[in-house]
Amino acid sequence: MVSSSKGGSASDADNSSGDAPESQSNSLFSEGEKVLAYHGPRIYEAKVQKTEFRKNEWRYFLHYLGWNKNWDEWVGMDRLMKYTEENIVKQQALDKKAGVDKNSKSGRSAQAKPKSSAGMALSLINAKVDKEEAKTTATKGKKRKADSGIEDNPATEKLIKIQIPPSFKKRLVEDWEFITQQNKLVKLPRSPNVDDILTKYLEHRSKKDGMMTDVVGEILNGLRCYFDKALPTILLYKKERPQYREAVSDNTSPSTIYGAEHLLRLFVKLPELLAYVKIDEETLIRLQQRLLEFLKFLQNNESTFFLSAYDGPKITEGGSKGKDS
Repeated sequence: MVSSSKGGSASDADNSSGDAPESQSNSLFSEGEKVLAYHGPRIYEAKVQKTEFRKNEWRYFLHYLGWNKNWDEWVGMDRLMKYTEENIVKQQALDKKAGVDKNSKSGRSAQAKPKSSAGMALSLINAKVDKEEAKTTATKGKKRKADSGIEDNPATEKLIKIQIPPSFKKRLVEDWEFITQQNKLVKLPRSPNVDDILTKYLEHRSKKDGMMTDVVGEILNGLRCYFDKALPTILLYKKERPQYREAVSDNTSPSTIYGAEHLLRLFVKLPELLAYVKIDEETLIRLQQRLLEFLKFLQNNESTFFLSAYDGPKITEGGSKGKDS
């Protein structure tokens, strides 16, 4: 995730002033404080972990209580409220209006921040992955094409295009050959892993743009959470499944174990899965541009992020020979 503020402990400032005083007395929220935070149309309980005064405004690094740390993020003051009875009533009213079960986490994954409709697209895909997983379990004997429901979905006629660079196309072919023909596996855990790569990209964009961009952070969060959800469902070859069961425990995220090789497979699947998201064409175009920028970053760091060969453990003779997940 995002590293701590560059200036060490954050200094404080009056929102109307360009100078930051040395104390934090002017910050409305302090480190360790329990707060209520907007995330899309809903409000969640959170804890302020870090504070930072940057570009004449306060920023707060939040951990959403009861949620995976992958959701931790920097937010502005406009997203926060004091944890008071009055604001709790407001939170409950929004939950009731949305018809969300307070004890269910499914509502969170489908929400998006107000500033990022592109991020919403990636979040909504999670519902498609859940549906795909349920179908696979219930109709294991059916063909994959029928299982995906693609033929019944008119939205597939409007697939967005994610242009995979030629070097990555070659790598995807080699990826298939290493596993299915040469009986090799990617040695796990990978370093850098998917989480490391996404963090490096966020740092890269922050330096390039001169600030933390909520839109980029939202999309990267969406990619990370979707990767964790999609990997065991649609991103593994059958021969990789025993390794997955050994490497990933209930409390471990695949994004901390797997690397660029499996992340690249995700980009092959994204156009098909985005077809299930009901958002306007303009938003899809913006999302497409963001994803292409990320692919360019992967390409520029190809020698660092990707393995040159799969020299991991050999697959046992009992491994299945299917090509697909």
